[in-house]
Amino acid sequence: MAVVAPLLALLYSVPGLLRWLARPYYPLSALLATAFLLVRKVPPLCQGLPSQREDGNPCDFDWREVEILMFLSAIVMMKNRRSITVEQHIGNIFMFSKVANAILFFRLDIRMGLLYLTLCIVFLMTCKPPLYMGPEYIKYFSDKTIDEELDRDKRVTWIVEFFANWSSECQSFAPIFADLSLKYNCSGLHFGKVDVGRYTDVSTRSWGRTACAAGPAPGQPGSPPACLPQLVGITVCLSPSCHRYKVSTSPLTKQLPTLILFQGGTETMRRPQIDKKGRAVSWTFSEENVIREFNLNELYQKAKKQSKPREEGPEEPLGAQAAGGNPGGETKKDK
Repeated sequence: MAVVAPLLALLYSVPGLLRWLARPYYPLSALLATAFLLVRKVPPLCQGLPSQREDGNPCDFDWREVEILMFLSAIVMMKNRRSITVEQHIGNIFMFSKVANAILFFRLDIRMGLLYLTLCIVFLMTCKPPLYMGPEYIKYFSDKTIDEELDRDKRVTWIVEFFANWSSECQSFAPIFADLSLKYNCSGLHFGKVDVGRYTDVSTRSWGRTACAAGPAPGQPGSPPACLPQLVGITVCLSPSCHRYKVSTSPLTKQLPTLILFQGGTETMRRPQIDKKGRAVSWTFSEENVIREFNLNELYQKAKKQSKPREEGPEEPLGAQAAGGNPGGETKKDK
């Protein structure tokens, strides 16, 4: 059994490996990650390369190159301790391998280093990592539809992911969030996503969706006490109906992805949390953590009980509605 189990696991993973190889992103990334190894070890390519070895062998690593490769291995092992999916493991290996390759090529010859750096830049600009396109029950919002959908039925609980396509963490979390939507989606518990990289107003704008949006000006009769005028002419709403999504989209941010739980149209919980200094508290986006922190099992049972009295017939799955075209949201094709 000790031999059969790994073989069965390998056979089970063969279709996934074939799908990876069919996408140009992974083979090209592997080629760039092993470029220095190929140049240094393949005899036709390594002839004539400078070497600091005592025997002068240009087709073998010198002691400094071995140190750099060992340091790379240590960094990859440390980063992969927090990785959840296979894509995260492979992404960390590719990223740090490219950094080590650039250092090794610049140390070998500045012209080879510039050539390798140019190839990496061209690769990043022309070859994007593949997005998750599997089954899901998720509704995609825009900056104009998220508030309308949250206010449409206050009895519906929403779990909304704020993501950006350029974030590797968001790409790794996409299949996990899709799997959760398949397991827990029901008429009283829905899952949604907002691309804050595309709709930046969703992450930076703060606004009220009731009295502050259309009420009289402050100081006039009937003006809501929860609205305060600011010096720049922006009205900030302090009532419970106001939503401040405030998700940083900086390339160095640790807030992507961000999961927010909306109950009654109001944010009640988010992960990762933000400390007093405005920094994101480290949190691992695994399926077990999401289920435990957001009490998905309890929310699912409660949503099913609340939806039974008002259900008049079978409800069309949310994923099918989004796929068939939604005037209030984006389809997967639009994303």
